[in-house]
Order: sequence, then C-alpha cells, then structure tokens
Amino acid sequence: MTQNRTWILRSRPVGDVKESDLELVTSELEPLQDGQIRLRTIYLSLDPTNRIWMSDMDAYLPPVGIGDPMRGGSLGVVVESRCDSVPVGAKALTGLATWSDYHTLDGKTVNVLPELPGAPLTAWMGPLGATGMTAYFGLMDIGKPKVGETIVVSAAAGAVGSMVGQIGKLQGCRVVGIAGSDDKCKWLTDVAGFDATINYKKEDVGAALDRLCPDGIDINFENVGGSIMDEVIGRLNDFSRMPLCGLISTYNATEPVPGPYNFANLLMRRTLVKGFIVIDYLDRFQEGIQVMAGWLMEGKLKFETDVVEGLENAPTSLERLFTGKNLGKLVVKVSDEA
Repeated sequence: MTQNRTWILRSRPVGDVKESDLELVTSELEPLQDGQIRLRTIYLSLDPTNRIWMSDMDAYLPPVGIGDPMRGGSLGVVVESRCDSVPVGAKALTGLATWSDYHTLDGKTVNVLPELPGAPLTAWMGPLGATGMTAYFGLMDIGKPKVGETIVVSAAAGAVGSMVGQIGKLQGCRVVGIAGSDDKCKWLTDVAGFDATINYKKEDVGAALDRLCPDGIDINFENVGGSIMDEVIGRLNDFSRMPLCGLISTYNATEPVPGPYNFANLLMRRTLVKGFIVIDYLDRFQEGIQVMAGWLMEGKLKFETDVVEGLENAPTSLERLFTGKNLGKLVVKVSDEA
C-alpha cells in the first residue's frame, strides 16, 4: 500500500515554531471508496495563519488539536479516481486540508483547475489562489480604491501585499509599499510597479511616509500591526479605509501586545476599519479568479514564488514568513508537477 507522511501537532508553540512542536508520521493509505479521488500533493502553502491555528486561541477557525494533522492548503495532481467527473492527471486545489503527501477527497467537492497558457502552476497558489483572492476582495470590497488616492501596503513584498499594490495601480492609485530589504523594495518598484517603497529596517517609517504621502493616506492595507501600523494610522485622511488583513508582527508574541497608540485618529479621521478573512468571500471566488486571471494573462500582474523543497522542511520553513526572508508566495514543493 502507498505510504503517506503527515505532520502532526504535538505541542503548542511558545514564540517561534520549533520542529519539535510537530512530528512527521507515516501511515498507509486506505483504498478509495466510490466517488472519492486521491491527490498527490505538489505544492503545500505556508501562510501566517498556520501559526494562528497552532495556538489555543479564539480565532475564526478552531485551533488544530494536539495530536491532529497540521492544517493547510495545497495543490495536487489526481493519481487515483473513483469519480467520473475528476480524471487521473487533473490538477486541483485541496482547500483546507493537511500537511501531507496525499489527500483523499470527495470528488464532487473538487474543482479541476483549467490550464492557463504561459502561466506556471504556482499561479494557483499566488494570484489565483487564496492570497490573490485576499488581496482582490480586501482592496476592492473594503478599500474601495478611487482614482488618484494613495494606498499604503505593509508586508508589501509578500504574497498578499504585492498583489494589493498592483491591483491598486490598475485602479489608478498611488501605491507606497513597506518592506524589509533593499532587494524587496527594488522588486516592488522595478517589477511590480509600485510608485515608492520604504525599507522599514533602514528608514524612519514616519518621516518616509511624510515625504512619500504628502497628501495623506486614503487606504491602509494592514498586514503587519505594531509600530508600523501606528505610523500609518497617524497619517490617514478623512474617511479613509483600512482593510485589516493581518497582524503578523504579533503572532509569535509571548507577552500581551500594546494596542495602537494612534487609535484616536481612527475616530477623528472617521476611518472605516474592517477585519476580514478570505473565507468570507468563498462564494465569490470565481468572480475574483476571473478578474485576476484576465490581468495575469494580459501581463498586468507580476508575482514571485519562494519554493522550499521537501515536506520534511515545512515546519522550519514557516519562519521565513516571520523573519521576512520570503519574496512573494511561500510554498513547499512536495513532489514533481508531472
């Protein structure tokens, strides 16, 4: 029988995730039942929310239980099928599944991915996947950008932030990205088309915002939290909008995190602040994919994929998101695309 490796959560991380917090367990796969399909994982998505799910906290989904498989999304190829509508060789996304070599799914729940000429398979993990939908709906539905407005994006070189900035440019906005290295800032301006960037590790973020956003900030697409968020909040315009997508600077915190010191400015500026999770928009994914795929095929969206080799390296690779080592979407390559 086929062997399947799965990462199991063994303890709640304190601070940074350690490899000892999880265990890689091997088991034998059961035969398929009628209507089921088996996917071999090609790419496993690593996301900040993986860290949230490891914690025993009240979040939008229950935490992963101790002794349960680690939760995550992936893309795979069908290697066995007992569902007439899903042929062997088809590629599909798992939705919320596990950190595993293989997934056994109800074929009726699987949407086979179409082939997009010229687009790599990793596009379905980035601009056409959950991170792309996060950027699209967060900006368009909550941010509601208008021509000539100024958008500031934190974690701008990440999978979500890099898409937010490019979508903002397509809406006729001025876009300023905040990232953590000169190479990332260069990519954002030279490749992704951002108007300006701030390297928060080298620059005074507040002074840079004053220089680059002389007319204030209309949309803050918030991914980070902490002191950077404070600086942006202090420069928001009247009736600004703040899609609250993430607070990655706080996820590994071991002590209570102070709230925003400029919180009162949200009142004075009458800012709309709305937290959201991409699953809020599941019923509109096809709408978002259609728009994003059109822009991608027209060459209007650029993206990078940070690929780590081997399922065994998933836990130790998660830290790349929290130390800013990744450019674009972070994935683990579990097996070959063929």
